[in-house]
Amino acid sequence: MERAILSTATLFIAILLSTSCVSKKKYTAAQNTIDRLRSDSAGFQGNIGQLESELKRTSASFQEYREKCENDKASLLSQLEQRGVELNEKDQALQYRAQRLRALQERLEQQQSIVNRLRTRVEDALVNVKAEDLSVEVKNGKVYISLSDKLLFPSGSANLNKEGKDAIGKLAQVLLNNPEINIDVTGHTDTVPINTPRFKDNWDLSTARATTITRLLTEEYQIKGSRLTASGMSKYNPVATNETKEGRAKNRRTEIILTPKLEELFKILEGDED
Repeated sequence: MERAILSTATLFIAILLSTSCVSKKKYTAAQNTIDRLRSDSAGFQGNIGQLESELKRTSASFQEYREKCENDKASLLSQLEQRGVELNEKDQALQYRAQRLRALQERLEQQQSIVNRLRTRVEDALVNVKAEDLSVEVKNGKVYISLSDKLLFPSGSANLNKEGKDAIGKLAQVLLNNPEINIDVTGHTDTVPINTPRFKDNWDLSTARATTITRLLTEEYQIKGSRLTASGMSKYNPVATNETKEGRAKNRRTEIILTPKLEELFKILEGDED
């Protein structure tokens, strides 16, 4: 466009100059116009080149930005997809854990029900035993039966007396009818020392009394030995003070602890650790 304008102006001035009536002043003015047009044309050309360069840079920047946006979009979509997979896996894991917890809760409730029924059966079987000689309670999912030494044994002896044998015999019937129960027999003494030809100390006495009861259960009542554990605690697990006669009487006892087998619970817990 600028070149066409410049060529037209130059032709017009040349026509003017070809006539004889053109003054020097007009000639000079015309020449100045041509020079100015040439200068403007050069300026226009420079601006066009600059604009074209700027357009190329802008186009390149836009293309780079668009590619970056596309890459970012693809990366975000990939991350979202991965996060969706992770969330789905976590959701499945939580559902599985909730299922295991429900199963465990059901098993615990069943276990508690078994323990409560067992306690009732023990109390019914030993209903004729004096309250001062018997204690039956549930602790930590187990049934604790505490029998006084006065009920079971003569003083300083590990041989069951008649009342003791009768009480153990009645308890044995409950144990036979509940083969899923493990049995822990533990002897306890007070702090009064013993030293006889048979028993060196209270360790010997407490252990011997527990062994006497387990032997009676296995030999006379055919309770499997694999269900039984015998142990002695001597004077080291008192339930009352040893400073009084009454307290020492409470400490001289044999505990029979009944524990429902926990294999099913252990299986559930092991499943939670997988």
